Amino acid sequence: MIQVIRYLKGYLSIKVFGFSPERFMNLCSNHNIFLWDIENHGDYYTMKISLKGFYLLRGIARKTGTRVVVTRRYGLPFLSVKMWKRRIFLLGLVGSIAFWIWMSRFIWAVEVQGNYYVTTDVFQDFLAGSGFEAGMKKSDVEIETLEKAIRNEFDIVTWTSARIDGTRLLIQVRENDLISVDEKEEAWEGEGTDLVAGKAGEIVSIVTRQGTPKVTAGVVVEKGDILVEGGIPILNEDSTLKRYDYCRADADIMLKCNYQLKEELREKYEQKQYTGNHKTYPFVMLGTRKLRFPEWGKKYDAYDVVEEKRQLKLFENYYLPVYVGYDSIREYVMEEKIYGKDEVKKLFEEKLQKFIETLQEKGVQIIEKDVTINKTSGVWRMNVNFQAIEKTGTEKRTRLVQVEERTETEESQE
Repeated sequence: MIQVIRYLKGYLSIKVFGFSPERFMNLCSNHNIFLWDIENHGDYYTMKISLKGFYLLRGIARKTGTRVVVTRRYGLPFLSVKMWKRRIFLLGLVGSIAFWIWMSRFIWAVEVQGNYYVTTDVFQDFLAGSGFEAGMKKSDVEIETLEKAIRNEFDIVTWTSARIDGTRLLIQVRENDLISVDEKEEAWEGEGTDLVAGKAGEIVSIVTRQGTPKVTAGVVVEKGDILVEGGIPILNEDSTLKRYDYCRADADIMLKCNYQLKEELREKYEQKQYTGNHKTYPFVMLGTRKLRFPEWGKKYDAYDVVEEKRQLKLFENYYLPVYVGYDSIREYVMEEKIYGKDEVKKLFEEKLQKFIETLQEKGVQIIEKDVTINKTSGVWRMNVNFQAIEKTGTEKRTRLVQVEERTETEESQE
């Protein structure tokens, strides 16, 4: 603590030599002038003294016949003098600090994590359209409004969390293509749920765990038909309906249905042929303004541009509205080509296989397919008809209307 006080007030390192340095130190002590870090170097002494005490030494030095030389200065008073001599630098430093403080009031990077089905580009477009983008003030970011807007826009997003981290707006999401059982029970608490057909087809099998089945194996249904009702009828002694006990219909229902795939491919097409000519232009981007170095050499008639850039940041999460990168330009010429029969067959097979894999990921079992490929007026066409078996049954709020129960008196009067 004493060292801090000395630094704030300022102190000196001095060299004392001459007729009687020892008497000089004694007189300083008698006049309450504090000296410390005293060292004897034979012909002279070195020591430290406060700035206030130094101004009282003139009479003592004259009386003792000694000379006092300042060897070094310490403390804030001397630092202020040095900084004032460099006031242009000081003003620049203060201005720079003020600029960075001002910049920290804005969002300069928006990141989305946890998304899979919804691409980052789609998220970024939605956020920009909703006003959440780089350059906005932190104070304008309403976290709850943002989280609610994302859940309302994307049904597949079941959970979202947003927070401001430095100058970055970090959005974390969780996706799920199935609504949880708890959510359905909460939404339809006290009511039954039916299972309805998701598409037209023939029922292959049905195993009901809860609810009242309305179809059997071999029955042909249309999209939206009720397969299992979410209510169990309770009958009176005379077999008349007394009431429904609502429930959440639950069953394993397999449906035989049809799928169709149609693809077209023009016989003639144009293909890029790269010439091997290549240029790279570095650039600096400030916000959305791109500052690129002047182009050199001959300009290409047709070319592809690939942009590579990275955003600058200080520390871990202090992002800046500054990007550095380069544009990679490749020249090409267009050549007209014609698909051969084998090429067409290979391309169609790839599209067919991709379509089948998509169905299999959804649990669809292909049992039969009919493929036809033909060419008319310079266009190749592929038509594929599939016969498949898949699980069906979409939950919907039941259409059953509860029957008002009659009292025993009313029944006896009848």
